Amino acid sequence: MSLIKPQVLAAVSGAIHAYIMDEEASQAAAMTFGPAPAPGPLLNLWSLAGRQAAMQMRQLMQRRSLR
Repeated sequence: MSLIKPQVLAAVSGAIHAYIMDEEASQAAAMTFGPAPAPGPLLNLWSLAGRQAAMQMRQLMQRRSLR
């Protein structure tokens, strides 16, 4: 007497087969896109800090905290 019913075994093996086919298809699709595009320009932290300082100064002027 078998512990696993044939219908359950067929369902499990079908699900495994579908999963493997899906993984292979996704890997094949990933290979067809080619190389990744070059990244954009690097972030300039000095200019970012200067912009933040200018914005903070403007906020202080608007609040009339700076005299």
